[in-house]
Amino acid sequence: MTYTLITANRNYSSWSLRPWLLMKGLGIAFEDRLEPFTKPDNYAEFRAFSPTGQVPVLLHEGRTIHDSMGIALYLADRHDGVWPADPDARAWAQCAAAEMHSGFSALRNDCTMNVGVRARPKPMSAALSANIARVRELWEEGLARFGGPYLAGARFSAVDAFFAPVAWRVRTYGLDVGAGADWVDAIIAHPAMQQWEAEALAESWREGGHEAELRACGDIIADHRRS
Repeated sequence: MTYTLITANRNYSSWSLRPWLLMKGLGIAFEDRLEPFTKPDNYAEFRAFSPTGQVPVLLHEGRTIHDSMGIALYLADRHDGVWPADPDARAWAQCAAAEMHSGFSALRNDCTMNVGVRARPKPMSAALSANIARVRELWEEGLARFGGPYLAGARFSAVDAFFAPVAWRVRTYGLDVGAGADWVDAIIAHPAMQQWEAEALAESWREGGHEAELRACGDIIADHRRS
């Protein structure tokens, strides 16, 4: 039985991007099922396929695997390359991905993901500045220790997938991540990220709650999405 990955809108859904990019980047075949956000709260509708009422969800052999980290761990039991082979790089990558999964709330809230838009951010809170400084520190550490171009070395792995939504945020809001900008360029150039962006720009629907969140984060200076 093949995998089915359920995700939401390409422009908005940072959590969806993580397992989608991981599976695409590692060449793991899956059926791509998109369930778009149609209103600010889609819990009731998403409960039809997700125990949490959220995306992403992976369906496989009668199992429903929810949460982006849960999906990554499930895939790691079945496929090589989810985590780096080198023990030091693997340990660092797992810690960094877990930190991204559980933290950076100011970055999530104050710089919401929208792939097709460029915005001038509002003045940064202390919490957001601290989040961006930590992202910069992590990325520069990974690149320096493991040689790049990806965060844990020469090969793409789950840690890149977990930080990929931040790459879009860096571009959208013009965030300063120091030498980490080299990784932003590398991950955005990845063919799977290019596919995600193309699909995001082609989306014709808008969801009012997500659009309001974007406007609260900054002043829109360019919108490359299909009108």
